[in-house]
Amino acid sequence: MKTKKIAYLGVFMALALILSYVESLIPVSAGIPGVKLGLTNIVTVLMLYIATPIETFVLCVFRAVLSGFMFGSAFSIIYSLAGCILSFFAMLLLKKTNKFKVVSISVVGGISHNIGQIIVASIVLSTYSVAYYVPVLLVAGTLTGLVIGVVSEEIIIRIENRFTFDK
Repeated sequence: MKTKKIAYLGVFMALALILSYVESLIPVSAGIPGVKLGLTNIVTVLMLYIATPIETFVLCVFRAVLSGFMFGSAFSIIYSLAGCILSFFAMLLLKKTNKFKVVSISVVGGISHNIGQIIVASIVLSTYSVAYYVPVLLVAGTLTGLVIGVVSEEIIIRIENRFTFDK
């Protein structure tokens, strides 16, 4: 079972990196710097439901670092790590309550990802003036979180019985 589990985790890492690459090809920003669809968050949300929290966290961190090296820069790694770590813990806490649906958890993940990036931006730039950008990122995080949540929920419904990792 352990070999099978490692293979699934490898497939999810590959999928996350492929989605990260696809996202790097899509000019979605619409004039708003830093706004992305967050396609790789589909994998994070799926992992929250089919793997252990530690496996999900490790995948999230490795994905941020690897995709930064492959498609970004040192700064994109820092921003991505801050966003993915904060969103992971926010989504995990909501999921553990068993009171929220996939879409709600994804929206909170999208918003908290953007908040993590704003925190890093204020530290890197040594100014809190980036906080003026928060309303724009809250709207963007909500919209992308909704899209990612709907897609993730549909995938979870379809694969729920196929992946039974020991938790």
